[in-house]
Amino acid sequence: EYAMEEVAKPPRQHYDKHGMARYDRAITVFSPDGHLFQVEYAMEAVRKGTTAVGVRSKDHIVFAVERKSTAKLQDPRTVRKIHKLDENIVLSFAGLTADARVLINKTLVECQSYRLTFEDSPSVEYVAEYVSGVQQRYTQSGGVRPFGISTLIMGFDRDGTPQLFQTEPSGNYTAWKAVAIGRSQKTVKEYLEKTYSEETAEDGVKLACRALLEVVEAGGKNIEVAVLRQGKELQLLGDDEGEA
Repeated sequence: EYAMEEVAKPPRQHYDKHGMARYDRAITVFSPDGHLFQVEYAMEAVRKGTTAVGVRSKDHIVFAVERKSTAKLQDPRTVRKIHKLDENIVLSFAGLTADARVLINKTLVECQSYRLTFEDSPSVEYVAEYVSGVQQRYTQSGGVRPFGISTLIMGFDRDGTPQLFQTEPSGNYTAWKAVAIGRSQKTVKEYLEKTYSEETAEDGVKLACRALLEVVEAGGKNIEVAVLRQGKELQLLGDDEGEA
């Protein structure tokens, strides 16, 4: 009699009903074709969020965001999509609001820590790099999940240069002249690509609002607008100004 040789078995995989390996179970596992499915699912959460548009002009930067309808008895001040991070840096987001709150709180602490250490304000790119760095760390560790948000970060550098950045759940960040995130972002981006020029960007509020109205029902009450100018306080436009 001969003993049967034991054959080394491959690691056991989880399979779904179609017999496919479930590579979406763990954040740290790549699929054979190079996908991290949990990161892609986080991007899908962004695409289901309310739309946010950013437009950069020579002397000002504008956020126009879709405002969620609030319950009749709810205080609308508790539902905010635009957050001031530093004197000249502002953030907006699309995706899961609770995730955004955690990321914004981390960034506020980092901005204050930077001021304490260097006795100066952080640059816009530094903040964008920090936010995207936190997002990236949550794609590479076991026991966590990616942040289900994309952010837009606008601000002015020390020399007065306007900046507009986008960060993604993957941890990537990019600079833009005009950009949109959230629900129907493709439609809004296509509109911006067709209409953006140095002339149209001179009135960033009008361009951002028109872009957002491509996917949002007409009426200023559905839109929240913020305008940032060098050395000035963030200006939040009211319903009447938004409708105008």
